Amino acid sequence: MGNFKAVEIRKNIYWVGAIDWSLRNFHGYETARGSSYNAYLILDEKITLIDTVKIDFKDELLERISSVINPAQIDVIVSSHVEPDHSGALRELAALAPNAEIITTQPNGLKGLSTRYGELNYKPVKAGDKISIGARTLQFVPTPMLHWPDSMVTYCPEEKILFSNDAFGQHLAASMRFDDENNLETILYEAKKYYANILMPFGKQAQTALKALGNLEIELIATGHGVSWRSHIPKILDCYKDWSSGEVEERAVIVFDSMWHSTEIIAHTIAEAFAKKKIPAAYYDVKFTPLSDIVTDIFKSKYLAVGSPTIHNQLMPTIAQFLCYIKGLRPQNHKAFAFGSYGWSGQSIAMVEDELKAAGFEIILDKIKILNVPTKDQLDEIENKILALEV
Repeated sequence: MGNFKAVEIRKNIYWVGAIDWSLRNFHGYETARGSSYNAYLILDEKITLIDTVKIDFKDELLERISSVINPAQIDVIVSSHVEPDHSGALRELAALAPNAEIITTQPNGLKGLSTRYGELNYKPVKAGDKISIGARTLQFVPTPMLHWPDSMVTYCPEEKILFSNDAFGQHLAASMRFDDENNLETILYEAKKYYANILMPFGKQAQTALKALGNLEIELIATGHGVSWRSHIPKILDCYKDWSSGEVEERAVIVFDSMWHSTEIIAHTIAEAFAKKKIPAAYYDVKFTPLSDIVTDIFKSKYLAVGSPTIHNQLMPTIAQFLCYIKGLRPQNHKAFAFGSYGWSGQSIAMVEDELKAAGFEIILDKIKILNVPTKDQLDEIENKILALEV
């Protein structure tokens, strides 16, 4: 036990979630600043809990709730998302409050919760449904594939609060609950990183959700992870409009691994050539930078160059991992090419190009394939090819 207390964010509305200070990896997404699992308790005629927490943190959740009310008094539990970082303690809450209705989307939320937690007191809802909990109303807005089929957000018009589930969140552990109590630059970076690594494949769904929320008066966005928004709501909404648009910037990212520095030398040359072309370039050796940080930079950058030497007739394992990771995120409107050095066979460069194509990148330069150590003439030729690219 940690003497955990609820945090009142509005009159009779409390944050009762948990802070995961030590989290450093979330399904391959490296979370250098930890995270939080946000849950909210509303005291009204029907006491309502919006979401739970990852099961490891159930005691923290229950202690925060118990600092306000007996958990057995809960009448309604809104389950915004089946994923266990949101629903993990649902079975425990249902046992403590057996009469509580568990609100979830139909059919996907109902199916997901039933298969994960068994038969509980579920009440499925659809778009446009609302319930009265006393002085307040809760309206439910399904947001399918943002980022699971079951996802939804909840709006309270009397309080002008949007309980936003994964949208607008960040993997960020913070002792203070709001945007204006933390460093805005850090929050926006972590929000961008969250979008790039989790929501990037679902830009169209994000735009659909933004349209659905467009007519709502929102004074507080209570997120599912990280800090909530009250002072910079227009800023984060504008960011989501931009991030979901698929538009990219005149910027290049070079990603590589190298065995004996030859592929590294080529990577340097490519970065310098983009700079000469007045296109900012970032340069990442995958051995030293987490993939989630690299992807955050790639997300809005138009150009990507990926380099690998050949080992055992294959890609370097680090580059294979990177290409698998980014292929799953399905980036749009990006242009790319492959490069690398080799000792005798050189299959890796073609493999990189094939993976880039499979990930949806437009190939704009034939693969650069150099035997052993690149000569100055070869490096000059690479530079000239970059300078000749039409942008």
